[in-house]
Amino acid sequence: MRVMVGHYYPYCPQPDLTVGLTSHTDPGVITLLLQDQVGGLQVKHGDEWVDVAPVPGALVVNIGDILQIMSNDEYKSVDHRVLANPSQEPRVSIAVFCNPSNREKDFGPFPELVSSDKPPAFREFTFKEYMRRFFTKELDGKSLINFFRA
Repeated sequence: MRVMVGHYYPYCPQPDLTVGLTSHTDPGVITLLLQDQVGGLQVKHGDEWVDVAPVPGALVVNIGDILQIMSNDEYKSVDHRVLANPSQEPRVSIAVFCNPSNREKDFGPFPELVSSDKPPAFREFTFKEYMRRFFTKELDGKSLINFFRA
């Protein structure tokens, strides 16, 4: 299932007092993002936030939590955020979230990526359970992906 979302960030006269979109990882499989020239996207690298400079005509591809789980930690979802817009020009971005369409199917690491040397890093769960926890923030102090660790 694909969901397309348009983000509009108007001019913010005091961007140091707020955040446009707080730190998070994307819950699905993969996200495609088209940024405009204004910028504002940052990714977490170690303990620091790094700007993702817009490149005209380029797409940003984010690995989502479900792909990290299915790949048994081979691919990592990235913590990212969007800063409030200090530019007089509004910031616009378009995201396409690619998620599983079968919410009742069991998800977990692909069997081909599990071995005695690399046991499953995550337990199995349905996408419905995963998204319920995502939207209700039923995390008991854990990040969402860590809630499903084996």
